[in-house]
Amino acid sequence: MNKVIEKTIDLGEGRKITIETGKLAKQADGAVVVKMGRTMLLATVVSAKEAKEDVDFMPMTVEYREKYASFGRFPGGFLKREARPSNYEILTARLVDRALRPLFPDDYHADTFVTIQLISADKDIIPDSLAGLAASAAMSVSDIPFEGPISEVRIARIDGHFKINPTFEEVERADMNILVGANLEHVMMVEGEMNEVSEQEMLEAIKFAHEAIKVQCTKQNEMAEELGVTKREYHHEENDEDLKKLVHDQLYDKVYEAARTHTGKHERSEALTQIKDDFINQQIEEKGEEEVATNLIDRYYHDVEKEAIRSLVLKEKIRVDGRQYDEIRPIWCEVDYLPAAHGSAIFTRGETQSLTTVTLGTRLDEQVVDEVLIQGTEKFVLHYNFPPFSTGDAKPVRGVSRREVGHGNLAHRALKRMVPLEDSNPYAIRVVSDILESNGSSSMATVCAGTLALMDSGIAMRKPVSGIAMGLITDEEGNYAILSDILGDEDHLGDMDFKVTGSSDGITACQMDIKISGLSYDIMEKALEQSKQGRLYILDKMNETLSEPRPDYKPHTPRFEQVKIAKDMIGALIGPGGKIVQQIQQETDTTITIEEKEDYGKVDVFAENKEHVDAAVERIKQIVEVPEVGQVYKGTIKSIVSFGAFVEIIPGKEGLLHISEIDWKRIESVESVLKEGQEIEVKLIDIDKQTGKLRLSRKALLPRPKQNPRK
Repeated sequence: MNKVIEKTIDLGEGRKITIETGKLAKQADGAVVVKMGRTMLLATVVSAKEAKEDVDFMPMTVEYREKYASFGRFPGGFLKREARPSNYEILTARLVDRALRPLFPDDYHADTFVTIQLISADKDIIPDSLAGLAASAAMSVSDIPFEGPISEVRIARIDGHFKINPTFEEVERADMNILVGANLEHVMMVEGEMNEVSEQEMLEAIKFAHEAIKVQCTKQNEMAEELGVTKREYHHEENDEDLKKLVHDQLYDKVYEAARTHTGKHERSEALTQIKDDFINQQIEEKGEEEVATNLIDRYYHDVEKEAIRSLVLKEKIRVDGRQYDEIRPIWCEVDYLPAAHGSAIFTRGETQSLTTVTLGTRLDEQVVDEVLIQGTEKFVLHYNFPPFSTGDAKPVRGVSRREVGHGNLAHRALKRMVPLEDSNPYAIRVVSDILESNGSSSMATVCAGTLALMDSGIAMRKPVSGIAMGLITDEEGNYAILSDILGDEDHLGDMDFKVTGSSDGITACQMDIKISGLSYDIMEKALEQSKQGRLYILDKMNETLSEPRPDYKPHTPRFEQVKIAKDMIGALIGPGGKIVQQIQQETDTTITIEEKEDYGKVDVFAENKEHVDAAVERIKQIVEVPEVGQVYKGTIKSIVSFGAFVEIIPGKEGLLHISEIDWKRIESVESVLKEGQEIEVKLIDIDKQTGKLRLSRKALLPRPKQNPRK
């Protein structure tokens, strides 16, 4: 048996996290169990001993999976087996990947697999806040080269106070909900949502989280030291220093000039590619094709391109498209572009364009959520699509990528707190962003287009929201440039991708990834302030197109009316096996949803036009109406007996129209005056307090005959 080592992290308030290694999954390169309460995560990491040929990047895959057995549940569906990862699992895996990836050596290229499994679950503990810690701890106790450790924590502000790793219920009450990833020295990753907080408040939250992360990183170092971990030796790159120098000496100036003069994306890309191709062809002519290491030239040329473009930005203060550091690309917007959609908008910023639609549906259209710890429905969903043609790539469209899930989630976070989702808005809302052109910041274009499309649909957004992506270029001498509204090249070759969304009054969501080992809080603060100015500028441009929600929905949008009914009348409206409500829907061509609240029933009626809605509402009111003495009803004769007739005055409620109450004159036979199925007006004159039986009168509605004067 291997030695079992356990470390404990105290979160305060009686809450503890334990990290255990040496008991489970010992054939993996590294394995730990992280436990908090009854929640347990098993994290394993395995890395190949050698890199594959011609691989010049870090081929790491992170998987996060939740076992339904961890919470004593069966998976849904026919097979009763965990299938493809849910969006939540994909998003959690991305959070871990983004914090780990920058900390591997640049020349380490072995296939590496990180697997995190939820093996026991506590209904009050959110497991994704422990996933980064588990993955890093598994890496730390392994021999895999890793410049960690890191950890991730969730921080929420509840009633004005910050709390690390809050419960589900506390997150619901929080006005700030952020996941932060960091090592001992620097923050590596931030993602979260908030209720229009200031830049300074967000920075305070990040600092608070970092202090908790430092403790968790220290415990991982203690565990690795106690195990006596030594990192493996590797050799994954073959280098030719003479060729590297030749590429730099001959091509640096050409790359610098091409980046300086070609401001269009495709024009610049073609010019830069041509420089490399010409060099390779020259080498082939001089040495022969077999003697030319094109893979090394590709790698060295990428380094030259990165150095030249970064130098251009820092030394000449010129961006590759000619803009100033804080300058936003040209923007144009259009709404109501698609006549058949419930709402639509085009948002174009430079060479990035989103065509976004809004579809409004009933409660039956809400997204069903059936995860291990979370069940229910989602009223507001946002989907992001990134087809290959948006970047001019000749590729087929495949399934939804993890990147598309992640970008869609960020835009969803940005907008959802500004979309009314309470009872005042009964619609299920689906926003779909199709990226038609892309050169950086497509997720932020989705936020802007989503805002415009929602307002175009008539949804009463609380405030418009815009988004901007910020970048960073640094050098070893301490110089840096913060770039607003970054291009794809600036993202790829830069040191930071910091996306910030918000209204005119504060931040609603953020996502930050750092590609360098250090980023000071001073730079982060300046980036946030510069992003604010950019966001407000973009909002002004959006307001020129549409500044507030339309006063009404489109004519072809499903109409609705909401009716509140007594809680004990829900059954009467539904009917046996749903018979009554189904009949109303069929006869009025409507969709009706019924939801039980604490002390009443909420009924939403949807139809293509108001006339159908009104017809269904009238039927509902008749069913749930409580008979009232003195009211006049239009009823239907259901049966005739010798002493009168039984009249249905509202669906399911009949009263007796006694023969003496049919007319002022004497009636010998009821059949001589009334027939079954006949509609007549009657007045409710009495309700028996003991039996609840209804007494009706027809003659009370007829003029009383004049009395003959006495002779």
